[in-house]
Amino acid sequence: MNILRKSMVTAVCGLSLASAALAGAQVVVRVGPPRPIYERPGPVPHPGWVWQPGYHRWDGARYIWVPGTYAAPPYGGARWVPGHWANRGGGYVWIEGHWRG
Repeated sequence: MNILRKSMVTAVCGLSLASAALAGAQVVVRVGPPRPIYERPGPVPHPGWVWQPGYHRWDGARYIWVPGTYAAPPYGGARWVPGHWANRGGGYVWIEGHWRG
């Protein structure tokens, strides 16, 4: 029983590490993204909220437009750095948007 339990714990830990490694993996897309779609932000829903512009995401076969949205900064002085597609080694990788400040 003790050996079986150790084996199960080892397997679960291994799967967790493999999942974490895959989550950080970047997908390289050989087709460049379309130009961003211009969006006119509506009124700010709450004071201090920030517009996060829309972007094209890759769904495995084509680019899909994700509309922009307003979001509350996680802390005072934070500013939104939009995500973007970066040209890397003959393809494009998505760099996630993030808060900075």
